Amino acid sequence: MQFDLTDLSLFRHVVEAGSITHGAERANLALAAASTRIRNMEKSLGAALLLRTRAGVTPTPAGRTLLQHSRTLLAGVERLREDLGSYTGGLTGQIRILSNTNALTEFLPEALSAFLAGHPQVSIDLEERLSDEIVGLIAEGVGDIGIVAGTVETGQLETYPFRSDRFVLVVPHDHVLAARPGISFTEVLEHDFVGLDRASALQRFLAGKASRTGKPIRLRVQLRSFDAVCRMVEAGVGLGIVPETTAHRAARTMAIGTVDLEDHWAARDLTLCIRSLKELPASARQLVEHLRKGA
Repeated sequence: MQFDLTDLSLFRHVVEAGSITHGAERANLALAAASTRIRNMEKSLGAALLLRTRAGVTPTPAGRTLLQHSRTLLAGVERLREDLGSYTGGLTGQIRILSNTNALTEFLPEALSAFLAGHPQVSIDLEERLSDEIVGLIAEGVGDIGIVAGTVETGQLETYPFRSDRFVLVVPHDHVLAARPGISFTEVLEHDFVGLDRASALQRFLAGKASRTGKPIRLRVQLRSFDAVCRMVEAGVGLGIVPETTAHRAARTMAIGTVDLEDHWAARDLTLCIRSLKELPASARQLVEHLRKGA
C-alpha cells in the first residue's frame, strides 16, 4: 500500500465534495488523473474506497477509515509547514473556513483582506454552507473555522461571538409594502422574489422555511450577489431578502425601501466555531483572534 500526500489530499477532497469531478477541481488535478489515482489507491489497498452512484460518491467503511487518517496526516503536514515557516520569514499554510451566506458576503471580505495583507504566505479556502452543515463539518475536521448563525446548536465545539445582523425585506420605494414597519415571511410569499442562486446557503435556508408554510418561493431571477438582488428589486422585478447592512448601503444609491421581517430567525447573531483553539495550526489560531477583535 503506497499512498502519497497528493493521493490523501485528493481522496479527502473527493469525499468532502461527494464527487470525483469536484474533488479533482479542488485538488487542482485533471479529472482523468484524479480518477486514475483513486483506482490505483483501491488497487494498492485491495478494497473499494468509494461507492459510486449517479448522485455522486460516498466512502466505503475502508474509505471512512482512510478519510479519518488522511485528515490527521494532512493536518500534521500543515503544522509542520507552519513550524518550518517561522525560519523562512513568517507563518505559512492554508486555512479552511466554512461560512454561512451572511458572514461571507457582509463581514468576511474586509476582515480577511486585513489579515491576509499581514500574512502574505497564508492562503484561505473559503466555502459557503448552511449553518447546521457547518457545525457537523467542523466537528468532523473538514474545516478549521466555521461561522454560523447563533441560533444553531454547536454541541461540544468551542464558540466565540463574531458579528450581529438581521435579514430584512427589500422592496421598490413606491411598493405597497414600503410603508409597512414589519411583515412576516409567510405573508410576503404572496409576492414574486429575486434572490441568490438556488444552490446558495441562504436560498436553501429560505426555501426550507417556505416549504414548511406550504407556499414555495416564486423566484423570478437568480443572482450572485446581494447588491445585484437590490438592483433587481429597484427595477421592480420582485422583492428580495438581504442582510440589513447590505440594504442600508444599497439604499444610499438605489430607490429601495426596507421592511423588518418579524420572524425570529431574521435576527442573526453570528458565531465562530472551532474544534479546539489550542489544536489549530498557528495561522488559524491567529485568524481566530483577528476575527474576534472585531466582534
